[in-house]
Amino acid sequence: MSRTIVLGVTGSIAAYKACELTRLFVKNGDDVHVIMTDHAKEFVTPLTFRTLSRNPVQNDMFADPLEWKPGHISLAEAADVLVIAPATANIIAKMANGIADDLLSSVALATKSQIVVAPAMNAGMWENAATQDNIERLRARGVRFVAPDSGELACGTSGPGRMASPAAIFGVV
Repeated sequence: MSRTIVLGVTGSIAAYKACELTRLFVKNGDDVHVIMTDHAKEFVTPLTFRTLSRNPVQNDMFADPLEWKPGHISLAEAADVLVIAPATANIIAKMANGIADDLLSSVALATKSQIVVAPAMNAGMWENAATQDNIERLRARGVRFVAPDSGELACGTSGPGRMASPAAIFGVV
């Protein structure tokens, strides 16, 4: 069964794993539409996701929409599921507090579809009480989380915060 997946990619070193996740969705026959935050574009280029998804990559809240509807609304309505992978502490905080100051956070606020979040961050950020409170608030609203793995992190420390594998995220979705 073909689904419309809106994949939000945020500014984390784990953004490269979202490329493999995109490939898994496309191989499954899903229609994937990628939204990249400005910070995500520092790690992976939109061209990579455009090539893998076979769809334009969205980033600009005020770009000319592909349809007559505002871009964030058409993406929010089209999504069978919104997947945010990697999800930084920043996007989790925005979602928990209803902040919609960019395309991805606006789509997250506007969608009525299931939201699946795969966090990726430093262990200190992951374990911070504010992050954990934000996650609990989102869980209470029905957002599903794919827990991060523990191990060596890109910053050189070890602990929880490494984004789950693309295969694990795909399996949840």
